[in-house]
This record gives sequence, structure tokens and C-alpha cells, in this order.
Amino acid sequence: MSFTLATWNINSVRLRSPLVQKFLTEEAPDVLCLQECKSPVDKIPLADFEALGYGHMVARGQKGYNGVAILSRIPIEDAGHIDWCQKGDARHVAARLENGVTIHNCYVPAGGDIPDRTVNEKFGHKLDFVAEMRDVFRDSLPEKSILVGDLNIAPREDDVWSHKQLLKVVSHTPVEVEAFEEARAAGKWVDITRQDIPEGQVYSWWSYRSPDWDAADKGRRLDHVWASGDIAAAGHSSRILRHVRGWEKPSDHAPVLATFDL
Repeated sequence: MSFTLATWNINSVRLRSPLVQKFLTEEAPDVLCLQECKSPVDKIPLADFEALGYGHMVARGQKGYNGVAILSRIPIEDAGHIDWCQKGDARHVAARLENGVTIHNCYVPAGGDIPDRTVNEKFGHKLDFVAEMRDVFRDSLPEKSILVGDLNIAPREDDVWSHKQLLKVVSHTPVEVEAFEEARAAGKWVDITRQDIPEGQVYSWWSYRSPDWDAADKGRRLDHVWASGDIAAAGHSSRILRHVRGWEKPSDHAPVLATFDL
């Protein structure tokens, strides 16, 4: 079985349903994982996606915040979710394919603007969330699993436009990067994007604050595709659709894709 999987922080699935439809029509991934849906599950415009052949969905939602959904044109079953940090946030959902592969769709907290948990509760929440990811997957080592999502951390120096200038900026601080790598190593996850694209600057997010994001190109790689070690070799054809960031009324994230032969 070969399938292509995409992950995309959509920043409101109802507001940007036309963009999701355009993406599904043009790229036709088998599975699309969305984050920051900002919608209760029953308000997600599934009929828009069903019309394009994506009749399967598992999701967790809440009004106006967070929210994760997995859309698929191949059969999936709900594989539950984890309530990270016991906050009741809709930040994780899992689905299982017929071949036994489990897909985890995660939305890690952004962490606010100040990288100091003593004065910024949001940053503390982010660090606690990533630490719990580390512990959960260390204690129950994932097998035949893929983890994707907006993980809100750009770990490598070439995952940001300026390593030196972003060392004190939330998403690339040393404490976040260390926590991120500990979580990845604990689950023996393989970074599929960097397995395929080992060198060079790679971004998936460009701030709305930039008047000309494309020319300035001050991006960060915040969106990730990981695979458990037993299936990582099956992942290939990774790509980030930068041009989608330039669509009308876009999300500030671009879709990230990979194909798996399993």
C-alpha cells in the first residue's frame, strides 16, 4: 500500500474551506491532517470534502481555538486521543489505517512571546506538553506509527532564516530545541522531511506580520512529519508547498507532504 500524507495548520477550517478544497483537488493526498481548525467537530464542513472523495474523518474540536482533524479518502478508524497536560484542549487525535499504521495528528502550543516560564504561563505549558510527549512515547514505544503536525518548534539551524537572531525567539530557543529532540529521540521517531531533504534551509511558516513574506523569506520549519523507526525507510518524496502560502487569504503555514510505501 502506497499513500501520501499531508499536514497543514489551516488556521480555521471553516474560514479556509475553499483553500482546503483547492489543495485536495490539486494535490489529492490520501490523508490530510489539519491543525488549528478552530471549530467544534460538528461544524467542520465535511460535506465540502466528501464531495471531493474525502468521506472519512476523525477529529477533536472546540469553539474558536485549537482543533485537529484527519481527513481521508481511504478508510480510517478513530484511534483515540491524548489530553496533553490535562487541559481539555483539542490538540491531538489519532487514526488507524487498514494496514495497521497509526497516524498521530498533534498541535503543540505556540508558547507566547516570552521564552521564560516564570513570567509566561504559555511557554511553561509548551515545555510541559513536549515533555509529556517525550514520556508517553518513551513508555510506549511507537510501532507502525506516523506523527505529524504543527509542533511549533524549528529545531535545526537551517530550519530558520537566522539561527543567531532567533536564539531568543520562541520556537527556536535552546530549551525548546532540547525538549523537542528529547521527545523525538524518546520515541525513536525519524524526521522524514529531513531524511529526504538533509541539507539546506527549509521552512513551512512565514509570519503574517511581514508585508512581503515571500521576498523577506523569514521562515521557520514548524510543521513536521515523523515516522517510527520500523517504517521510516518507507517514507519518501517529502515536499513543502511554499506557493500555498501565497494563495488568497492564506494560512501562515504551508502544507508538508510525504509518501509512504507500506
